[in-house]
Amino acid sequence: MTRLLLATRNAKKLDELRRILDAEGVAGLEVVGLGDVEPFEEAPETEPTFEGNALAKARDAVAATGLAAVADDSGLTVAALNDMPGVLSARWAGRHGDDEANLRLVLDQLTDVPDDRRDAAFVCAAALVTPDGSETVVRGRWPGILTREPRGENGFGYDPIFVPEGERRTSAELDSAEKDALSHRGRALRALLPHLRALTEE
Repeated sequence: MTRLLLATRNAKKLDELRRILDAEGVAGLEVVGLGDVEPFEEAPETEPTFEGNALAKARDAVAATGLAAVADDSGLTVAALNDMPGVLSARWAGRHGDDEANLRLVLDQLTDVPDDRRDAAFVCAAALVTPDGSETVVRGRWPGILTREPRGENGFGYDPIFVPEGERRTSAELDSAEKDALSHRGRALRALLPHLRALTEE
């Protein structure tokens, strides 16, 4: 069994990667998170792109643990806000991880934007770095529109105000399997599958 470090403490992200690997029949990988390894100093996310942040996190994780590591950076891009909050999505309101404040600030900034101009997309860059120095970076994009009020409980971040293209429900109203099949993170992680399968063959 090959250990694969997903460089996160977010249990929902860990569960998502495990579900995707199971659904795709990828065996032989034990997915662990940052809570399962010796603590190490994590560099702040200071890169201007999702890809840069994901790669930096994965490189740090490999250097500290010696395990192959996957890291992601994701966020919401809003057309009417010049594709912001982007890489600042988790701290848009000024304090990292305050989902409610971030969501409310985006809604406030879009108060005067008509419904037909509320286009947005969730973007996820995922990086796989291995101890031999191999690096792979992929991107997943999930287009949609933003509502005027939050709906749904099954999600986090901006999920309650994001209606995916072709849907009437928000991301937070989808069940986990539906979200895995459609989401930006699911798309990015599936793009990594050939490389993750290769880890089990070494």
